[in-house]
Amino acid sequence: MIRAYSIGAASFLAVVLGVMGYLMYGGNSDDPFAPCRTTAMQGGLDAIGGPFELINAQGETVTDADVITQPSMVYFGYTFCPDVCPLDMARNALATEILEDEGHIVQPVFITIDPRRDTPEVVGEFASIFHDRAVGLTGSDEQVRAASRAYRTFYSAHQSDDDFYLVDHSTFTYLVMPGHGTVEVLRQDLTAEQVAQTAQCFIERA
Repeated sequence: MIRAYSIGAASFLAVVLGVMGYLMYGGNSDDPFAPCRTTAMQGGLDAIGGPFELINAQGETVTDADVITQPSMVYFGYTFCPDVCPLDMARNALATEILEDEGHIVQPVFITIDPRRDTPEVVGEFASIFHDRAVGLTGSDEQVRAASRAYRTFYSAHQSDDDFYLVDHSTFTYLVMPGHGTVEVLRQDLTAEQVAQTAQCFIERA
């Protein structure tokens, strides 16, 4: 279940979910994605996402340009997560399958916010459980924090002397498209069918 958010994360949630996309984009004929928008944020979605440098399951250093080569659903979580992360990744994987049935190839991306435990091998195995195209990424503390800041996510590990600590974190999924960046923020309460329908709208207008 979603754990406590920081004040900053809660404020971001209110901005993202409190403003319906059509209020910002509905009258903008220059926006090809206007009919697809369901969320908006102050400053625009261009403020979310951007360059990152992380490590893939093979231990290779990769950038966002290496990873986001097709429409992607980017999710920040951790493999020891007892409930939310597996459910969200399963939802995203099912949405990926629904989209594939419609002829659209989408890539689930899992970025850990717990690099201490989530080695390249661990994140790779975790991602592959959900979908054969899913990409698992980790990195140094600095690399992971930089990626998290780029996407405006929140996470905070509980203080513990053992390896069984939990990590509070935000639970958005980001629909990211090559050449367009982050085009939508997908809430946790959306079903796989709703996620697929939203993603399809953007993909078909790209």
